[in-house]
Amino acid sequence: MLSALTLQMLQPGLGQRLELSLRCRGDTCLDGVQRREQSCCPASFVSTLSNLFPSLWPRWKNWWVRGILTLAMITFFFIIIYLGPMVLMMIVMCVQIKCFHEIITIGYNVYHSYDLPWFRTLSWYFLLCVNYFFYGETVTDYFFTLVQREEPLRILSKYHRFISFALYLTGFCMFVLSLVKKHYRLQFYMFGWTHVTLLIVVTQSHLIIHNLFEGMIWFIVPISCVICNDIMAYMFGFFFGRTPLIKLSPKKTWEGFIGGFFATVLFGLLLSYVMSGYRCFTCPVEFNNDTNSFTVDCEPSELFQLQEYNIPVVLQSVVGWKTVRMYPFQIHSIALSTFASLIGPFGGFFASGFKRAFKIKDFANTIPGHGGIMDRFDCQYLMATFVNVYIASFIRGPNPSKLIQQFLTLRPDQQLHIFNTLKAHLVDKGMLASLEDA
Repeated sequence: MLSALTLQMLQPGLGQRLELSLRCRGDTCLDGVQRREQSCCPASFVSTLSNLFPSLWPRWKNWWVRGILTLAMITFFFIIIYLGPMVLMMIVMCVQIKCFHEIITIGYNVYHSYDLPWFRTLSWYFLLCVNYFFYGETVTDYFFTLVQREEPLRILSKYHRFISFALYLTGFCMFVLSLVKKHYRLQFYMFGWTHVTLLIVVTQSHLIIHNLFEGMIWFIVPISCVICNDIMAYMFGFFFGRTPLIKLSPKKTWEGFIGGFFATVLFGLLLSYVMSGYRCFTCPVEFNNDTNSFTVDCEPSELFQLQEYNIPVVLQSVVGWKTVRMYPFQIHSIALSTFASLIGPFGGFFASGFKRAFKIKDFANTIPGHGGIMDRFDCQYLMATFVNVYIASFIRGPNPSKLIQQFLTLRPDQQLHIFNTLKAHLVDKGMLASLEDA
């Protein structure tokens, strides 16, 4: 139903009203598909960088400006990785809020033009409700021991879903009370806009945090593959691009698309090999009761232990080896980098289509020369969903520590029943007898 509402928002009549409201906004005007003014400081910053290369052609000048800003963003990415998983989680939340703001602002331009009440307030209220629900679920799932130890957290955890539903229901009732005669259809358009934005941004950013808790390698490698593909596709397209790839993004070329794929797969293999040797990247984030802190320390699983693989006979004569030692995670990295290269860009194409539908060049001008935060994370959100599904389907198995934690919270009679059932099962399989003999 929400998707249907979103599609209806693209109807000619509403699209014209949106275009008109965007063009006539006080501090932001549009010309065709280009935004003429967003923020004085970022624009002057880009102009300053451009002035450093006065003798270059505009095409090469743009290449250098984008390159310098990309290196700055990569440096910032390494810094936040160094600060640890908790800081990364906070950064993800900040990015989520900014992306939500960028998308909802486009809808607010139309809504504000009719001077209808409560839309922005309700949008942020629903964002708060959804984040409360998802973060509460995450804390309960991953830090069960901490939750059970603290009385307030235990109460909040027990009634978490009821509290979340009550909060959402309050917002729902507020929306119904805000309905204004003769503008019902527009208000329901905006209600659908808000919920689809929550689905796209908040849900998928929550999956990024889930991936992070499985081990920082599941966060860093996918994000790095998307960044690598974006850079290498641009590089190959810049130097060798001749054949247009898709009309939604006229600057994308087949040469860049194919070159980015091979470069990203190779990059994923190398990065995975380096990171698989460090526990701080491969171990999941857990709460340590002894130190009362979050730790990233464990015995590496089989995924992160070097193993020997036989090279196919066809390739042995080419490479000159019969076997190769590599981490099993490197094989999974091929799947991650392949998705980042072949399917990930469609997140960007989707965003390009969205922007063209509403006659805007970028979601915002937060990052000089690159657009808004959403312009940089359109592919990342799609990648995060794939990684989460991939882990659940091919990687994650039963977690003994979580089972023990839940077992210890049961009543004594329930614990005794489970103990007797497990004992009978082990005796039937002959495992308990062998342990007693030993």
